Amino acid sequence: MVKYLPEPYKIKMVEPIRLLSREERATKIKEAGYNTFLLKSRDVYIDLLTDSGTNAMSHYQWAGLMLGDEAYAGSENWLHLEETVKEIFGYKYVVPTHQGRGAENLISQILIKPGTYVPGNMYFTTTRAHQELAGGTFVDVIRDESHDPTRGDIDFKGDVDLQKYEDLIKKVGADNIPYITIGVTVNMAGGQPVSMANLREVYALSQKHGIKVIFDATRCVENAYFIKTREPGYQDKSIAEIVKEMFSYSDGCTMSGKKDGIVNMGGFLAMNDEELYRKATALVVVYEGMPSYGGMTGRDMEAFAVGLREALDFDYIRHRVEQVRYLGEKLMEAEVPIVRPVGGHAVFLDAKAFLPHLSQDKFPAQALAAAIYEDSGVRTMERGIISAGRDKDGKDYCPKLELVRLTVPRRVYTNAHLDYVADSIAALYEKRSAIRGLKWVYEPPVLRFFTGRFEPLPG
Repeated sequence: MVKYLPEPYKIKMVEPIRLLSREERATKIKEAGYNTFLLKSRDVYIDLLTDSGTNAMSHYQWAGLMLGDEAYAGSENWLHLEETVKEIFGYKYVVPTHQGRGAENLISQILIKPGTYVPGNMYFTTTRAHQELAGGTFVDVIRDESHDPTRGDIDFKGDVDLQKYEDLIKKVGADNIPYITIGVTVNMAGGQPVSMANLREVYALSQKHGIKVIFDATRCVENAYFIKTREPGYQDKSIAEIVKEMFSYSDGCTMSGKKDGIVNMGGFLAMNDEELYRKATALVVVYEGMPSYGGMTGRDMEAFAVGLREALDFDYIRHRVEQVRYLGEKLMEAEVPIVRPVGGHAVFLDAKAFLPHLSQDKFPAQALAAAIYEDSGVRTMERGIISAGRDKDGKDYCPKLELVRLTVPRRVYTNAHLDYVADSIAALYEKRSAIRGLKWVYEPPVLRFFTGRFEPLPG
């Protein structure tokens, strides 16, 4: 039997949830165009769509809301957040944004020129979209094993393949690479971490060629936990010490505070380069707001500053990651195919192995996410060909990984909820051959997975 850690918190407030009947769920998913993003929250029983902004804040964070200084410029809460980011991450300059993609937009517009290349350890949807809209081309330089969901023997599947990175530099020239993006952890690979050794090597190679290193810091505390528990030499280091060292091997970062900041809204762009900072503060006014709030309210910034410090607590992050592992191990016990090893924020179902009767052009991950909702009321999301989108010529990207993400919000669900999820999916796996593929009804031009609509194929 899988064992688990008790929650390192007490529950003070509850929010009722309701399980619709199967007939009602079938109607709701049809009305949503078989896209779980288009379901109404009130029709969802257990919501594992995302961990972005869906977290439960602590009593200290809620208290911080009452300290909101809603001044249009120079808010006290901004000064607190700026000080906190500088202390934790070690950067000289911080620019607030409403969430992570606001920071991605800024860095892409400032550094990317048409015809340049941006390597990274696997794409992320919004990151690549901003890079492509700015005229850049994303190049995947992650290690090959990251594309194999069965390789559970590798502790750091998010590592950059240094040879791939160096080959790209030789091919296109360092002058045509404005920066490399390093996700810590790697969402699309299954929440896989990057080792400290690899971060150090990537930074050294980048410095040698004059290429900036920009982290996607969204789940960096989860990455630090994996370093502490898996990488030799870090067992006795605190999470805060590991985070500080990680970011010393970079020139800047984007961050969505809606994940490891444990808040419902917020983000930032941080860097050490003063010229980049000046350009960012000029541009943030156009898209986000003043450089002292960037689209956030004062109370958002206060809760964000408190949440960043809370995230560094070992008991908190251990429970957070181990709760995700608990769900993964329950599914593995039932022989449900998932990405191995289990990552930090979610369990990823291997839709190709789950639905071998559906070819990728029949959208197995999208079909599986819809089927999970109809069968159990659990909302998950597709991470496969639909999320990958199309290239500049309009051809579908066909990633090797065709996944459904079961994302666990922070401090929201108990393991009893996860038992229900695991049992429901295990039961669905037994009748998987009945799940039909899907076809497009409406396809948006950009980030199509958010608002696209589908209908079942005949059969």
